[in-house]
Amino acid sequence: MLTHTAAATGPATGLLASLGAWTWPGTTPDGQQVAHLLLAHRLGRTSHDTPDAIEARMRHLAQALGGLARAEDPAPETLGTLVTVGSHILLRFPGARWGLKLPTHPQWTRLVHDHGRAALILGLDPLAQSAGAPRLDAYLDTALARGQLLFGFACRTA
Repeated sequence: MLTHTAAATGPATGLLASLGAWTWPGTTPDGQQVAHLLLAHRLGRTSHDTPDAIEARMRHLAQALGGLARAEDPAPETLGTLVTVGSHILLRFPGARWGLKLPTHPQWTRLVHDHGRAALILGLDPLAQSAGAPRLDAYLDTALARGQLLFGFACRTA
């Protein structure tokens, strides 16, 4: 769900509306608790939504976020910010008119509030919005092996 934020100079509303978001609590390689956030383009609905076009849109989004890292590189802090609005958390994109309302649950939200950030994973391949945990795990494994995931950290605003 999109929520209005400010005047637009960043990612287009159509791109933001095409995104799926998944959140879950997890751990870092060194065993620390961290909130995870996956963004992926929903499956294409038109002939313009080819895999190459979707990947290009997602790479554009990665650039709008300030550049994201490949799996083997250190993950940077992104220009995307996590904003709490009532009981909801939005991901705001620099220069975008709208924020993306994220699916949340208490443990994930607590991690974001306690640590002030979430590990942002950007999938370059499309993924059905209805994907559950088994499909999500398979997507992450396959996309990681193919180098189709980019990484960063989205920080919470004070």
